[in-house]
Parts: sequence; structure tokens; C-alpha cells
Amino acid sequence: MKKLLALLLCLAMVFSLAACGGGDTDEKEVSIFDKISDTSESEDGTYELAFVTDVGQLKDGSFNQFTWNGVKKYASDNSLTYKYYQPANASNATDDDRYKAMADAAEAGAKVVVAAGFMQASALEKAAKKYPDVHFVFVDGWELGLDNVASISYNEEQAGYFAGYAAVMEGITELGFSGGGGGTNPACQKYGYGFLQGAEAAAAVKETEVNIRYSWLYGSNFSASDDLQAMLNGWFQSGTKVVFMCGGSMFQSGVAAAESNDGKIIGVDVDQSGQSDTVITSAMKDLAGSVQQCLAAYYEGKQWTGVTVLGAKEDCVGIPTDTWQLENWAVEDYQAMFEKVKSGELKVDATLYTNPNDVTWKNIKVEYID
Repeated sequence: MKKLLALLLCLAMVFSLAACGGGDTDEKEVSIFDKISDTSESEDGTYELAFVTDVGQLKDGSFNQFTWNGVKKYASDNSLTYKYYQPANASNATDDDRYKAMADAAEAGAKVVVAAGFMQASALEKAAKKYPDVHFVFVDGWELGLDNVASISYNEEQAGYFAGYAAVMEGITELGFSGGGGGTNPACQKYGYGFLQGAEAAAAVKETEVNIRYSWLYGSNFSASDDLQAMLNGWFQSGTKVVFMCGGSMFQSGVAAAESNDGKIIGVDVDQSGQSDTVITSAMKDLAGSVQQCLAAYYEGKQWTGVTVLGAKEDCVGIPTDTWQLENWAVEDYQAMFEKVKSGELKVDATLYTNPNDVTWKNIKVEYID
């Protein structure tokens, strides 16, 4: 018997918690997340809600942390036990490591397991088949064809577009993009291609040429590294003014390079301005809010299947206007553009490109470094 309703029914609404719609970041909401413990007390050793991290650390200031914020906030608000599981071997985790983390969660009584990141796919499919009574949320995922799996995806290309457009409208003509996943991560691919489209559009408006260094080097495991920092140091020293750091803990290498060279950074997934004064803005998606809504759907009996894509239409992507360091592009102009994307009047292409030079650009010059 089919027991599922489309996740779209519970997610196609304006999310009130940390929503990105106009680009504002609710600092009070962030502090609420921080006040909730990362460990839950369980008298019988079982935990109803579980989170399996992506590569990197739980407190990465980005993808893992804010997905986890959604899990623990929902659990705290509803007096549910919760626990996070980090697969063994950290950034070198295998599918077996990820599966074991999910199996451990299921054996510990999880009713819902939230798994972050596209690399979870194989392990999640195996776990969902092994534990058919456990429901799984695949964040940054796709259709797996299983009744107990709900996948959430985002229009990252829209957030990337806003960030690229903003940077060029600010007057910055030397940009960089440093992406994670080695060019195979769909979210990073969409962020990057959107960033280029936004820069291209703004360059046309300003009638100027923009140069962009674009690379997936040293980002395959989304981690900070000396090699990545050295590359970015070279970019800044040879003229790059701002780099879009698109890959979890890679952000730390970007900040270190920017701080050493009077450069600037664009953050990713969440508003990262609180982590460094070098952040001029961030390309965001509402990880915490969408996870909370998905969990609410389960507990309201609106069980799910399939994939739901969330973007400007649902107020789930954007850039933060209350913390950006932009002086030459008005908030009102950004909000007008946001409404055009939201309504569909302005469309941003979501094609997955690894090499940006597979596209012909008129107003930007892209140096692809591989």
C-alpha cells in the first residue's frame, strides 16, 4: 500500500526559520541553534532522530553544521532524542563507513535518519533497503525510487548567480571560484555555473570585462589544505580580489589566503560573515529550515518519497543583505532581482558543467585551472 505523499506538499511554502528569501540572516535564530546541545540525553540509549555527516567536521560552519542545526532544533522543540554520527576515516570515509554510521543509527532506534551530501547515495540506498521501517532524508540528493527516502535538492545556481552579480556590480572585475568535490558534486557545479552567469550578466550591465580563475584543484574532499591555501595565495598575489569558496572546510584555506593578501571571500551554503571579516557576502540555501519542515512532515503523517527542489520560489536560496560588505549595489536592486528569479521572469541555467569553457562567454574571461 502506498503510504506516501509528495514532499513538495509540505515544502512548497515560505520557510519561516532562517529563510533566505530576501537574503536576511536571522542572528537570533543562529544563537538559538548554538544554545542547543549537540548531545541528547537518552535514558534507554535510543535516539529517535539521527544525522549522518558529510565529509569534514560536524562544526564546519557550513553544510554539515546547518543541516545538523535543523535536526537538533526540531528535536529540541519537540522533546525528541537525537544523535549525530560521523562516518569513520573522516574525509577519507568509504561507502562502508557511511553505511555503518546509518546502520548504527537505525540499530539505536532512529525513526528518521538525515544524511547530508551527495556522497551518501550508495550507502543510503543500501541502508534504506535494509531498514525499511526507518525513514531517510537525503540532503543534496536525488530520486532513489524508495518509499522510505525523501530527497531534498536546491537551486544553488540561483544563489551563485546572485553572488556573482553582486560582486561585479560592486566593481570587482578579478574573481575566483574554488570548488569542492573535484568537479563532480552537483551542488558545487550549480553554484559555480550560476556564479559565472551572474558575473556575465553584471559585466554586460557595467560594460566591463571580468576575469575569473576557476578550479576544482585541492578540493576533492572539501577540506582545508596547505596546497589549496598556496594556490589561493598565488591567485590573490597575481590580482584576484575575491574568491567564491564553494566546499565546506575549504573555506578555512580561502580565509587564510585572503587575510594574508588583503583579499575577500564569498561564503557558501550559509551566511559565513561571522567567521571572518574577509567575507563580503555568501551564496546561501536554507538547510536548517528545509530539514525542519521535512521532519515535521513525517511527524504530521505526511510521509514522503521522491525529490523536491527548493529555490527562490520557495524563499530557500539567496544572499544575506544585513551582513554583506557591498557598497555599490543597493539592497533594493538585489531584492528586485530576487523577485524576478522567484517569479520565473529571470531564469538561471542549472546545467552541470565541470569545465566552464564548455560555454561561450561574451563579457567574462574564464581561466580554467585543472
